[in-house]
Amino acid sequence: MRDDSYSSTHPPLPPTTEDDRVLWLRLLRSRRVGVATFWRLLKEHGTAAAALEALPDVARAAGVQKYQICPEAVVHAELKAARAHGARLICQGDPHYPNDLATISDAPPLLWCVGDPAVLAKPMIALVGARNASSLGLRMARTLAEGLGQAGYVVTSGLARGVDTAAHLAALETGTVAVMGGGVDVLYPSENTGLAERIADEGGARLSEQPMGLQPIARHFPVRNRIVSGLARAVVVVEAAARSGSLITARNALDQGREVMAVPGHPLDARAGGCNILLRDGARLIRNPDDILEAMPPDDSPQAELPLDAAAPNVPQPESQRRNLSETAALHSQILSRLGPSPLAEDQLIRDLRAPAANVAPALTDLELDGRIERQAGGLLALVPGRDRG
Repeated sequence: MRDDSYSSTHPPLPPTTEDDRVLWLRLLRSRRVGVATFWRLLKEHGTAAAALEALPDVARAAGVQKYQICPEAVVHAELKAARAHGARLICQGDPHYPNDLATISDAPPLLWCVGDPAVLAKPMIALVGARNASSLGLRMARTLAEGLGQAGYVVTSGLARGVDTAAHLAALETGTVAVMGGGVDVLYPSENTGLAERIADEGGARLSEQPMGLQPIARHFPVRNRIVSGLARAVVVVEAAARSGSLITARNALDQGREVMAVPGHPLDARAGGCNILLRDGARLIRNPDDILEAMPPDDSPQAELPLDAAAPNVPQPESQRRNLSETAALHSQILSRLGPSPLAEDQLIRDLRAPAANVAPALTDLELDGRIERQAGGLLALVPGRDRG
């Protein structure tokens, strides 16, 4: 079902009324609608209302029977919870939507924001690192965050223990943005409750694409990390093990065209293994804030560089998104049929499927967001126990 009056040469307009915003939220919260599917449906049908109307027929054509879109009551409950916590819904294309984040291929259509959205217009640099950071690592995180703040940059991170916490604390006076793994109202970890509240109260912001009230689980954090790197002009890894979430953020940054930097560490310190690997592979070595600032291009007025149509949402259109929903559903079924409770390496799965990695990656993300597969350490994938394959 398609609205032929819609021209695909122009990106869909952002919602301008409260009803439109509800429709965007309802579409994104519908079953099997991830970020890629959301943008594809909006591109094909022109508006969220038309996409919602067509979604059951599209799902039926893809072999999904008795499909139901997200009930209005669910969306209104989320909006009520947002009002209770002072959260603002920012849609891609809104004036407060971060411009750098809008440039990534899988930018979230919607963000919940608690705090001052004005901070999102400033240039950001991400500081990430180990949860069990050393005292020297924490000291370095504080030094870098303070120096970046004094230079006019907002520090963004993930509100985790260790390096994230140190970076946020040091940047409170100059501006910091915390990206949450669960709902923006779920303050995790609990020991950072006070810090999370201070971020929102003292000119910073907390962001999340997840529904209000959603408790974070392990699979949410790799998805969250793409937003941390997407917000930033550069990602600086202070301390990280060879296999860590910080390296996921660094890989995201490389894919997004961001500068990746790392603080070196002792070769025998496991907490520095990831940083040293990044440096070996070409990351910029960081000793102090000046090293970061020297790597950044002169940027006195980030807004002045925006094109005239920057207010329009940047609708990603990679090849994987041009496939129709039927092909996507078929790929999902092929992936699920090859996975079981025993982990399988992602590269082996791609070889087994004989499909381009650029097509498989967004399908894996959709299934991960749907709670049907989980990523494990070492690039392994497995079915989530208790979920069917249908």
